[in-house]
Amino acid sequence: MAARLKVTQLKSSNGGKQNQRDSLRTLGLKRIGDIVVREDTKSNRGLVNTVAHLVKVEEID
Repeated sequence: MAARLKVTQLKSSNGGKQNQRDSLRTLGLKRIGDIVVREDTKSNRGLVNTVAHLVKVEEID
């Protein structure tokens, strides 16, 4: 079974750069407190790394 990432948005994207807002939206996060579960792929890791200061990431099996 492939590993998955549980991504929780902790901070607002207001005042952030456009690429950071786009990364949050691509991950499926719209507001503080939203949680999404995504596959652990290189592209998803890149999106998470872009907004690492705005989200909390947990690895789940």
